[in-house]
Amino acid sequence: MGFTGRGEAACMTVTIVGSQLGDEGKGALVDLWGGGADVVARYQGGDNAGHTVVEGGDEYKLSLVPSGAVRGTTGVLGNGCVVNPRTLFEEIDGLRDRGIEPDVRVGRRAHVIMPYHRVLDGIEEEAKSDSDLDAGTTGRGIGPTYEDKAGRRGIRIGDLLDPEVLRDRLEYVVPQKRTLAEDVFGVETDEAFDVDALFEEYRAIGDRLAEESMTVNAGEFLGSHLDAGDEVLFEGAQGTSIDIDHGIYPYVTSSNPTAGGAATGTGVGPTVVGRGEVVGIVKAYLSRVGTGPLPTELDGDDEALADEIREKGGEFGTVTGRPRRIGWLDMPMLRHAARANGFTGVAVNHIDVLAGLEAVKVGHAYDLDGEERLTMPATTERWGRCEPIRREFEPWPEVDWSAVAEDGYDAIPENARAYLEYVSEEVDAPIYAVGVGPDRAETIELVDPFETGA
Repeated sequence: MGFTGRGEAACMTVTIVGSQLGDEGKGALVDLWGGGADVVARYQGGDNAGHTVVEGGDEYKLSLVPSGAVRGTTGVLGNGCVVNPRTLFEEIDGLRDRGIEPDVRVGRRAHVIMPYHRVLDGIEEEAKSDSDLDAGTTGRGIGPTYEDKAGRRGIRIGDLLDPEVLRDRLEYVVPQKRTLAEDVFGVETDEAFDVDALFEEYRAIGDRLAEESMTVNAGEFLGSHLDAGDEVLFEGAQGTSIDIDHGIYPYVTSSNPTAGGAATGTGVGPTVVGRGEVVGIVKAYLSRVGTGPLPTELDGDDEALADEIREKGGEFGTVTGRPRRIGWLDMPMLRHAARANGFTGVAVNHIDVLAGLEAVKVGHAYDLDGEERLTMPATTERWGRCEPIRREFEPWPEVDWSAVAEDGYDAIPENARAYLEYVSEEVDAPIYAVGVGPDRAETIELVDPFETGA
C-alpha cells in the first residue's frame, strides 16, 4: 500500500525552494540538509539549473545531478524534470573520476532534451532578443522540450528503453522540427534533425540506462522510501519569480520551481509535501540574468556598487558564465514567494557579500502609480512601473566569516542580525540557516528541518 500522507508516520519531507530569481545558493542548503536525507529528488528544470557545492575546499559544479549526490545520497530526477542524457552521463562520469560513486535514478516519465531542442532554443532566443523578450535562456533546450511535453509530442526517458517506441516517436516529431528549422527559420539542419542518427545514439543511451538500472517510476520509488520511514528532500531549481505561473511572465522558466511543483514533478501527493517543511532560500541581495524589469536594480550611478557586489559575490552564471544583474533585496518579491510557497522557514545566504558597504538598503515596498504595494502585481507590465520604496540599514563590517561560522549565529555582526531578523519578520518565517561563505562549513545552521517534527 502506497504512502498516503495520512496518519502518523516516521518519515518526513523537506522542500527547498528558491525565493527570488534563482541563484540564491540552494545547492549549499541541499548539500547541508541532503546529507541527513535518504533521498534527494529534483522536481523540475534541467541542466540549465547550475548549482555549486563546496566541501572541504573542493568545488563541485553540477547542473543536472542532484546536489546530495556529493554526500552519497540517492538522487532522483523526477517526472517534472527535462533530462539531457549527455549531460547526465558527463556529470556522473566526472564525479566517478573524482572518487564519488553517485546513485542517480531517472523517472521514466521525465522528458528527454534532444539535440534539435538545443538548436531550436538558440534560434528562438535570438529571434526574441530583437523584441526585448529575451528571458536569459541558457540555450540548453529546456523551453523547447517543455513545449513538446505540453504539445504531446515529447520523448520520455521510458521511450529510450523500447527501440520500437523510440523509432515511432522520432519518425513523428523529427520531420516537424526539421521543417520548422529549415522553412521557418531558414537554418540548415544536420544530424540533430536526422532520424537514423538520433535513433542510434538514443537507443545506446537507453541501453546504458537499463544496464545501470537507473530508471524508476519516480512516484512509486519515492513512495516506497516514504513507506519505509525514509527522509526525502525535494530540490527545486531556479526561483519563485521565474515560475511559469507565478513569476514575471514572459521572463520566466518553463516549469514550476514553487513548492507545488514538488508534488506534480515527482508523483507524491500534495499532502505529503504539505506535511513536511518548505524552506525558502533567500539571497541577501538580488541577482538575475536576462532582460525584463528589476525595480531594485543597481544601475546608472550605482553601477560601480553593482560591480563591487557582483565581483565579491561571484555573480556569474554557473552554466553560462554570464554576469548577473544586481539589485537590493526586493521585499515585495519575498512576500509573494512566502505566500505562493507557504514557507515554514528561510535560509539567508551571502550576508558576507554585503559586509563593508557604506549602507545596506532593501526595497521594502513599491510605489505603483502613487499607491504603496507590499507585494508584486500580477502582470509584469505593472511590475515594471513599480518604483522601490527603500529602507536603509546600518552597515556591518568585514569580519573573519569562517570564525563567525564556527561560533554561530550570535557571532554575526549585530547590524547583520538586525537585517536577518527584519527578513524573517516580513516573510513570517523563522531563520533556519545563514550562509556566510560558499563552503558547507560556512553555513550557520539554526534549525535542522528534518528535526522539527512537522
